[in-house]
Amino acid sequence: SIHICGNCSSIVCYCLCCHLPFFITSTVATMQQTVLRASSGAVNSRPIPAPVPSHCCKRARLAHFRPAGAAVLNRPDSEEGLTYKKAGVDIDAGDELVKRIQKMNPNIGGFGGMVPFGDSYLVAGTDGVGTKLKLAFDMNKHDTVGIDLVAMSVNDIITLGAKPLFFLDYYATGFLDVDTAEMVIKGIVEGCKQSDCILLGGETAEMPGFYQKGEYDLAGFAVGAVKKEKLIDGKNIKAGDVVLGLSSSGVHSNGFSLVRKVLEVSNTSLHDRTPWDPSKTFGDVLLAPTIIYVRKVLELHDKVGLKGVVHITGGGMPENIPRVIPDGLGVNIRDGSWPMPELFKWLQQVGKVPTADMRRTFNLGVGLVLVVDPANVAEVQKLAPEVFVLGEVVPGDGVAFV
Repeated sequence: SIHICGNCSSIVCYCLCCHLPFFITSTVATMQQTVLRASSGAVNSRPIPAPVPSHCCKRARLAHFRPAGAAVLNRPDSEEGLTYKKAGVDIDAGDELVKRIQKMNPNIGGFGGMVPFGDSYLVAGTDGVGTKLKLAFDMNKHDTVGIDLVAMSVNDIITLGAKPLFFLDYYATGFLDVDTAEMVIKGIVEGCKQSDCILLGGETAEMPGFYQKGEYDLAGFAVGAVKKEKLIDGKNIKAGDVVLGLSSSGVHSNGFSLVRKVLEVSNTSLHDRTPWDPSKTFGDVLLAPTIIYVRKVLELHDKVGLKGVVHITGGGMPENIPRVIPDGLGVNIRDGSWPMPELFKWLQQVGKVPTADMRRTFNLGVGLVLVVDPANVAEVQKLAPEVFVLGEVVPGDGVAFV
Protein backbone atom coordinates (compact mmCIF):
# COMPACT_ATOMS: atom_id res chain seq x y z
CA SER A 1 0.00 0.00 0.00
CA ILE A 2 1.58 3.29 -1.10
CA HIS A 3 0.73 6.79 0.13
CA ILE A 4 2.14 10.20 -0.82
CA CYS A 5 2.30 12.92 1.82
CA GLY A 6 0.23 15.86 0.56
CA ASN A 7 2.44 18.37 2.35
CA CYS A 8 5.99 17.26 1.59
CA SER A 9 5.56 14.69 -1.28
CA SER A 10 7.35 11.96 0.64
CA ILE A 11 6.37 8.45 -0.42
CA VAL A 12 5.38 5.97 2.28
CA CYS A 13 5.01 2.23 1.74
CA TYR A 14 2.81 0.19 4.10
CA CYS A 15 2.89 -3.56 4.62
CA LEU A 16 -0.57 -4.93 3.73
CA CYS A 17 -0.19 -7.62 6.41
CA CYS A 18 0.74 -5.59 9.48
CA HIS A 19 -0.09 -2.05 8.19
CA LEU A 20 3.30 -0.73 9.34
CA PRO A 21 5.43 1.64 7.23
CA PHE A 22 8.54 -0.15 6.00
CA PHE A 23 10.10 2.20 3.43
CA ILE A 24 10.06 5.96 3.14
CA THR A 25 11.66 7.97 0.37
CA SER A 26 11.42 11.45 -1.10
CA THR A 27 11.67 10.67 -4.83
CA VAL A 28 9.61 8.58 -7.20
CA ALA A 29 12.78 7.25 -8.81
CA THR A 30 14.04 5.89 -5.51
CA MET A 31 10.67 4.25 -4.91
CA GLN A 32 10.88 2.56 -8.31
CA GLN A 33 14.21 1.07 -7.22
CA THR A 34 12.51 -0.18 -4.08
CA VAL A 35 9.80 -1.90 -6.13
CA LEU A 36 12.46 -3.56 -8.26
CA ARG A 37 14.26 -4.77 -5.13
CA ALA A 38 10.98 -6.12 -3.76
CA SER A 39 10.25 -8.02 -6.97
CA SER A 40 13.70 -9.62 -6.83
CA GLY A 41 13.25 -10.71 -3.23
CA ALA A 42 15.67 -8.16 -1.80
CA VAL A 43 13.04 -6.70 0.52
CA ASN A 44 11.95 -8.83 3.48
CA SER A 45 8.37 -10.12 3.40
CA ARG A 46 7.82 -8.94 7.02
CA PRO A 47 9.76 -5.66 7.13
CA ILE A 48 10.76 -3.76 10.23
CA PRO A 49 8.91 -0.46 10.77
CA ALA A 50 11.04 2.64 10.28
CA PRO A 51 10.69 6.00 12.03
CA VAL A 52 9.67 9.00 9.98
CA PRO A 53 12.69 10.95 8.70
CA SER A 54 12.87 14.63 9.52
CA HIS A 55 12.03 15.71 5.98
CA CYS A 56 8.61 14.02 6.03
CA CYS A 57 5.74 16.17 7.26
CA LYS A 58 4.37 14.69 10.49
CA ARG A 59 1.26 16.85 10.08
CA ALA A 60 0.07 14.56 7.28
CA ARG A 61 0.11 11.59 9.75
CA LEU A 62 0.51 9.14 6.87
CA ALA A 63 3.86 7.91 8.10
CA HIS A 64 3.50 8.62 11.80
CA PHE A 65 5.70 6.09 13.58
CA ARG A 66 3.86 3.79 16.01
CA PRO A 67 5.30 1.81 18.91
CA ALA A 68 5.27 -1.97 18.71
CA GLY A 69 1.81 -3.44 19.36
CA ALA A 70 -0.05 -0.29 18.34
CA ALA A 71 -3.05 -0.44 16.05
CA VAL A 72 -1.59 1.09 12.87
CA LEU A 73 -4.36 1.26 10.32
CA ASN A 74 -5.02 2.52 6.82
CA ARG A 75 -6.96 5.52 5.65
CA PRO A 76 -10.45 5.10 4.13
CA ASP A 77 -10.84 4.22 0.48
CA SER A 78 -13.69 6.72 0.15
CA GLU A 79 -15.49 9.48 2.00
CA GLU A 80 -18.54 7.31 2.67
CA GLY A 81 -19.62 6.97 6.29
CA LEU A 82 -19.03 3.78 8.23
CA THR A 83 -21.72 1.45 9.56
CA TYR A 84 -21.67 -1.66 11.74
CA LYS A 85 -22.50 -3.74 8.67
CA LYS A 86 -19.61 -2.24 6.70
CA ALA A 87 -17.38 -3.11 9.67
CA GLY A 88 -18.39 -6.75 9.25
CA VAL A 89 -21.30 -7.21 11.69
CA ASP A 90 -24.81 -7.74 10.32
CA ILE A 91 -27.35 -7.17 13.13
CA ASP A 92 -30.21 -8.10 10.81
CA ALA A 93 -28.61 -11.50 10.15
CA GLY A 94 -28.32 -12.03 13.90
CA ASP A 95 -31.99 -11.16 14.38
CA GLU A 96 -32.94 -13.59 11.62
CA LEU A 97 -30.99 -16.39 13.30
CA VAL A 98 -32.81 -15.74 16.60
CA LYS A 99 -36.16 -15.95 14.77
CA ARG A 100 -35.18 -19.29 13.23
CA ILE A 101 -34.03 -20.67 16.57
CA GLN A 102 -37.28 -19.53 18.19
CA LYS A 103 -39.18 -21.71 15.73
CA MET A 104 -37.28 -24.70 17.07
CA ASN A 105 -37.20 -23.50 20.69
CA PRO A 106 -39.81 -20.84 21.63
CA ASN A 107 -38.26 -20.40 25.11
CA ILE A 108 -35.48 -18.06 23.95
CA GLY A 109 -35.46 -14.37 23.10
CA GLY A 110 -35.24 -12.65 26.47
CA PHE A 111 -32.14 -11.45 28.27
CA GLY A 112 -32.01 -14.72 30.21
CA GLY A 113 -33.57 -18.17 30.19
CA MET A 114 -35.79 -19.24 33.09
CA VAL A 115 -36.53 -22.61 34.70
CA PRO A 116 -39.04 -23.01 37.58
CA PHE A 117 -37.36 -24.22 40.78
CA GLY A 118 -39.67 -24.48 43.76
CA ASP A 119 -40.88 -21.00 44.69
CA SER A 120 -38.22 -19.43 42.49
CA TYR A 121 -36.92 -19.30 38.96
CA LEU A 122 -33.38 -20.22 38.02
CA VAL A 123 -32.20 -17.69 35.43
CA ALA A 124 -29.23 -18.34 33.13
CA GLY A 125 -27.35 -16.22 30.62
CA THR A 126 -24.26 -16.56 28.46
CA ASP A 127 -22.12 -14.09 26.53
CA GLY A 128 -18.60 -13.20 25.46
CA VAL A 129 -16.45 -10.09 25.12
CA GLY A 130 -16.30 -9.96 21.32
CA THR A 131 -13.57 -8.15 19.43
CA LYS A 132 -12.78 -5.97 22.43
CA LEU A 133 -10.27 -8.77 22.99
CA LYS A 134 -8.35 -7.56 19.93
CA LEU A 135 -7.64 -4.31 21.76
CA ALA A 136 -6.48 -6.24 24.82
CA PHE A 137 -4.05 -8.16 22.61
CA ASP A 138 -2.71 -4.96 21.02
CA MET A 139 -2.32 -3.23 24.38
CA ASN A 140 -1.05 -6.39 26.10
CA LYS A 141 -3.53 -5.65 28.87
CA HIS A 142 -5.54 -8.65 30.04
CA ASP A 143 -6.67 -7.88 33.59
CA THR A 144 -9.99 -6.18 32.77
CA VAL A 145 -11.59 -8.29 30.01
CA GLY A 146 -12.53 -10.86 32.67
CA ILE A 147 -14.66 -8.18 34.33
CA ASP A 148 -16.32 -7.56 30.96
CA LEU A 149 -17.00 -11.27 30.61
CA VAL A 150 -18.82 -11.50 33.93
CA ALA A 151 -20.64 -8.22 33.39
CA MET A 152 -22.13 -9.22 30.06
CA SER A 153 -23.86 -12.25 31.58
CA VAL A 154 -24.84 -11.00 35.06
CA ASN A 155 -26.19 -7.72 33.65
CA ASP A 156 -28.45 -9.83 31.44
CA ILE A 157 -29.91 -11.99 34.19
CA ILE A 158 -30.54 -9.09 36.58
CA THR A 159 -32.97 -7.66 34.02
CA LEU A 160 -35.30 -10.37 35.37
CA GLY A 161 -34.52 -9.54 38.99
CA ALA A 162 -32.27 -12.57 39.46
CA LYS A 163 -29.44 -12.47 41.97
CA PRO A 164 -26.35 -14.11 40.43
CA LEU A 165 -25.36 -17.31 42.24
CA PHE A 166 -22.40 -18.65 40.29
CA PHE A 167 -20.38 -18.13 37.14
CA LEU A 168 -18.54 -20.46 34.75
CA ASP A 169 -15.95 -19.46 32.16
CA TYR A 170 -14.46 -20.89 28.97
CA TYR A 171 -10.95 -19.82 27.94
CA ALA A 172 -9.69 -21.03 24.56
CA THR A 173 -6.29 -20.41 23.01
CA GLY A 174 -3.85 -21.90 20.53
CA PHE A 175 -0.96 -21.85 22.99
CA LEU A 176 -1.48 -21.50 26.73
CA ASP A 177 0.42 -18.54 28.11
CA VAL A 178 -0.02 -19.11 31.83
CA ASP A 179 0.76 -15.52 32.81
CA THR A 180 -1.79 -14.11 30.37
CA ALA A 181 -4.45 -16.62 31.41
CA GLU A 182 -3.84 -15.79 35.06
CA MET A 183 -4.49 -12.09 34.38
CA VAL A 184 -7.72 -12.91 32.55
CA ILE A 185 -8.94 -15.14 35.39
CA LYS A 186 -8.01 -12.41 37.86
CA GLY A 187 -10.47 -10.14 36.10
CA ILE A 188 -13.16 -12.84 36.16
CA VAL A 189 -12.70 -13.26 39.91
CA GLU A 190 -13.00 -9.49 40.37
CA GLY A 191 -16.18 -9.45 38.27
CA CYS A 192 -17.66 -12.21 40.42
CA LYS A 193 -16.83 -10.22 43.56
CA GLN A 194 -18.62 -7.17 42.16
CA SER A 195 -21.60 -9.42 41.36
CA ASP A 196 -21.64 -11.17 44.75
CA CYS A 197 -21.46 -14.56 43.11
CA ILE A 198 -18.81 -17.29 43.00
CA LEU A 199 -16.62 -18.54 40.20
CA LEU A 200 -17.72 -22.16 40.32
CA GLY A 201 -15.48 -23.54 37.60
CA GLY A 202 -14.46 -23.29 33.98
CA GLU A 203 -12.75 -24.85 31.02
CA THR A 204 -9.33 -24.05 29.56
CA ALA A 205 -8.99 -25.31 25.99
CA GLU A 206 -5.59 -25.32 24.28
CA MET A 207 -6.10 -25.84 20.55
CA PRO A 208 -2.90 -25.50 18.49
CA GLY A 209 -3.46 -24.05 15.04
CA PHE A 210 -6.94 -22.75 15.83
CA TYR A 211 -6.02 -19.28 17.11
CA GLN A 212 -3.25 -16.88 16.12
CA LYS A 213 -0.28 -16.67 18.45
CA GLY A 214 -0.98 -14.51 21.47
CA GLU A 215 -4.74 -14.60 21.01
CA TYR A 216 -7.56 -16.25 22.93
CA ASP A 217 -11.34 -16.23 23.15
CA LEU A 218 -13.67 -16.10 26.13
CA ALA A 219 -17.20 -17.16 26.94
CA GLY A 220 -19.05 -16.85 30.23
CA PHE A 221 -22.13 -18.38 31.82
CA ALA A 222 -24.06 -16.96 34.78
CA VAL A 223 -26.83 -18.59 36.80
CA GLY A 224 -29.00 -16.74 39.29
CA ALA A 225 -32.31 -17.04 41.10
CA VAL A 226 -35.35 -14.88 41.75
CA LYS A 227 -38.49 -15.51 43.79
CA LYS A 228 -41.48 -15.89 41.51
CA GLU A 229 -43.27 -12.93 43.07
CA LYS A 230 -40.17 -10.72 42.52
CA LEU A 231 -39.72 -11.57 38.83
CA ILE A 232 -39.27 -8.51 36.60
CA ASP A 233 -41.09 -9.42 33.40
CA GLY A 234 -42.41 -6.08 32.08
CA LYS A 235 -46.03 -7.25 32.06
CA ASN A 236 -47.16 -4.41 34.33
CA ILE A 237 -45.59 -1.65 32.24
CA LYS A 238 -48.17 0.88 31.04
CA ALA A 239 -48.32 4.17 29.18
CA GLY A 240 -47.06 7.02 31.34
CA ASP A 241 -44.39 4.97 33.11
CA VAL A 242 -41.03 6.70 33.33
CA VAL A 243 -37.87 5.45 31.63
CA LEU A 244 -34.66 6.04 33.59
CA GLY A 245 -31.04 5.45 32.66
CA LEU A 246 -27.79 4.46 34.35
CA SER A 247 -24.54 5.59 32.74
CA SER A 248 -22.14 3.24 31.02
CA SER A 249 -18.36 3.40 31.42
CA GLY A 250 -17.96 3.73 27.67
CA VAL A 251 -18.43 1.25 24.83
CA HIS A 252 -18.71 -1.67 27.31
CA SER A 253 -18.44 -4.86 25.20
CA ASN A 254 -20.52 -4.24 22.07
CA GLY A 255 -19.73 -2.41 18.86
CA PHE A 256 -15.97 -2.96 18.83
CA SER A 257 -15.86 -4.11 15.23
CA LEU A 258 -17.08 -0.65 14.24
CA VAL A 259 -14.74 0.99 16.78
CA ARG A 260 -11.78 -0.84 15.26
CA LYS A 261 -12.85 0.19 11.76
CA VAL A 262 -13.01 3.86 12.81
CA LEU A 263 -9.54 3.57 14.32
CA GLU A 264 -8.39 2.00 11.07
CA VAL A 265 -9.70 4.60 8.66
CA SER A 266 -8.53 7.47 10.86
CA ASN A 267 -5.05 5.98 11.30
CA THR A 268 -5.49 6.28 15.08
CA SER A 269 -3.35 4.24 17.44
CA LEU A 270 -4.54 2.84 20.74
CA HIS A 271 -1.50 4.61 22.19
CA ASP A 272 -2.61 8.03 20.91
CA ARG A 273 -3.88 10.50 23.49
CA THR A 274 -7.58 11.30 23.25
CA PRO A 275 -8.31 14.87 22.11
CA TRP A 276 -10.87 15.39 24.92
CA ASP A 277 -8.58 14.13 27.72
CA PRO A 278 -4.84 14.13 26.96
CA SER A 279 -4.16 12.27 30.22
CA LYS A 280 -5.71 9.12 28.68
CA THR A 281 -5.00 7.08 25.57
CA PHE A 282 -7.61 5.56 23.29
CA GLY A 283 -6.58 2.19 24.66
CA ASP A 284 -7.27 3.34 28.22
CA VAL A 285 -10.72 4.63 27.32
CA LEU A 286 -11.77 1.73 25.11
CA LEU A 287 -10.63 -0.99 27.51
CA ALA A 288 -12.54 0.52 30.46
CA PRO A 289 -14.43 -2.49 31.88
CA THR A 290 -18.17 -2.86 31.59
CA ILE A 291 -20.04 -1.61 34.65
CA ILE A 292 -21.70 -4.33 36.71
CA TYR A 293 -25.15 -3.14 37.83
CA VAL A 294 -26.13 -6.09 40.04
CA ARG A 295 -26.09 -4.46 43.48
CA LYS A 296 -27.82 -1.27 42.33
CA VAL A 297 -30.62 -3.06 40.49
CA LEU A 298 -31.31 -5.51 43.32
CA GLU A 299 -31.39 -2.67 45.85
CA LEU A 300 -33.79 -0.58 43.77
CA HIS A 301 -36.06 -3.53 43.04
CA ASP A 302 -36.15 -4.54 46.70
CA LYS A 303 -36.90 -1.04 48.03
CA VAL A 304 -38.93 0.52 45.24
CA GLY A 305 -39.98 -2.11 42.73
CA LEU A 306 -38.92 -2.02 39.09
CA LYS A 307 -41.34 -2.72 36.27
CA GLY A 308 -38.69 -3.33 33.63
CA VAL A 309 -34.91 -3.47 33.28
CA VAL A 310 -33.01 -3.36 30.00
CA HIS A 311 -29.32 -4.14 29.45
CA ILE A 312 -28.20 -1.94 26.55
CA THR A 313 -25.98 -4.22 24.48
CA GLY A 314 -25.76 -4.94 20.75
CA GLY A 315 -28.64 -3.19 19.00
CA GLY A 316 -28.52 -0.23 21.37
CA MET A 317 -31.66 1.29 22.82
CA PRO A 318 -33.78 0.86 19.66
CA GLU A 319 -33.49 -2.93 19.69
CA ASN A 320 -33.14 -3.74 23.38
CA ILE A 321 -35.85 -1.62 25.02
CA PRO A 322 -38.70 -3.25 23.02
CA ARG A 323 -37.65 -6.64 24.42
CA VAL A 324 -39.31 -5.76 27.76
CA ILE A 325 -42.16 -3.49 26.62
CA PRO A 326 -45.62 -5.11 26.17
CA ASP A 327 -47.28 -5.12 22.74
CA GLY A 328 -49.08 -1.91 21.90
CA LEU A 329 -46.59 0.27 23.77
CA GLY A 330 -43.49 2.14 22.72
CA VAL A 331 -40.94 4.45 24.32
CA ASN A 332 -40.10 8.08 23.61
CA ILE A 333 -36.48 8.91 24.45
CA ARG A 334 -35.65 12.58 24.90
CA ASP A 335 -32.63 13.05 22.73
CA GLY A 336 -29.84 14.77 24.65
CA SER A 337 -31.33 14.05 28.06
CA TRP A 338 -28.27 12.15 29.26
CA PRO A 339 -24.52 12.88 29.34
CA MET A 340 -23.05 11.31 26.20
CA PRO A 341 -19.31 10.52 26.57
CA GLU A 342 -17.00 12.39 24.20
CA LEU A 343 -15.78 9.04 22.85
CA PHE A 344 -19.06 8.44 21.01
CA LYS A 345 -19.04 11.94 19.54
CA TRP A 346 -15.52 11.32 18.28
CA LEU A 347 -16.44 7.94 16.77
CA GLN A 348 -19.37 9.45 14.89
CA GLN A 349 -17.47 12.48 13.66
CA VAL A 350 -14.30 10.70 12.57
CA GLY A 351 -16.07 7.63 11.16
CA LYS A 352 -18.89 9.66 9.58
CA VAL A 353 -21.25 7.14 11.15
CA PRO A 354 -24.95 7.89 10.54
CA THR A 355 -26.91 8.69 13.69
CA ALA A 356 -29.23 5.71 13.16
CA ASP A 357 -26.23 3.37 13.10
CA MET A 358 -24.73 4.98 16.20
CA ARG A 359 -27.98 4.38 18.08
CA ARG A 360 -28.30 0.81 16.84
CA THR A 361 -24.67 -0.13 17.51
CA PHE A 362 -23.60 1.57 20.75
CA ASN A 363 -25.05 2.21 24.20
CA LEU A 364 -24.15 5.92 23.71
CA GLY A 365 -23.49 6.33 27.42
CA VAL A 366 -26.58 4.49 28.70
CA GLY A 367 -25.60 1.09 30.09
CA LEU A 368 -28.88 0.12 31.74
CA VAL A 369 -32.49 1.29 31.42
CA LEU A 370 -35.10 1.10 34.19
CA VAL A 371 -38.88 1.43 33.82
CA VAL A 372 -40.67 2.66 36.95
CA ASP A 373 -44.04 4.00 38.04
CA PRO A 374 -44.09 7.84 37.94
CA ALA A 375 -44.85 7.89 41.67
CA ASN A 376 -41.58 6.08 42.39
CA VAL A 377 -39.18 8.27 40.39
CA ALA A 378 -38.25 10.52 43.33
CA GLU A 379 -37.51 7.52 45.55
CA VAL A 380 -35.33 5.92 42.89
CA GLN A 381 -33.39 9.15 42.45
CA LYS A 382 -32.95 9.40 46.20
CA LEU A 383 -31.47 5.89 46.37
CA ALA A 384 -29.49 6.32 43.16
CA PRO A 385 -28.74 10.00 42.48
CA GLU A 386 -26.78 9.01 39.39
CA VAL A 387 -29.89 7.94 37.45
CA PHE A 388 -31.32 10.29 34.85
CA VAL A 389 -34.73 10.55 33.20
CA LEU A 390 -34.60 9.33 29.60
CA GLY A 391 -38.24 9.46 28.57
CA GLU A 392 -41.55 7.71 28.99
CA VAL A 393 -43.68 4.81 27.85
CA VAL A 394 -46.31 5.80 25.27
CA PRO A 395 -48.97 4.06 23.16
CA GLY A 396 -47.47 2.73 19.96
CA ASP A 397 -44.43 0.57 19.33
CA GLY A 398 -40.66 0.76 19.09
CA VAL A 399 -38.33 3.48 20.30
CA ALA A 400 -38.55 7.08 19.09
CA PHE A 401 -35.96 9.77 19.81
CA VAL A 402 -37.78 13.05 20.30
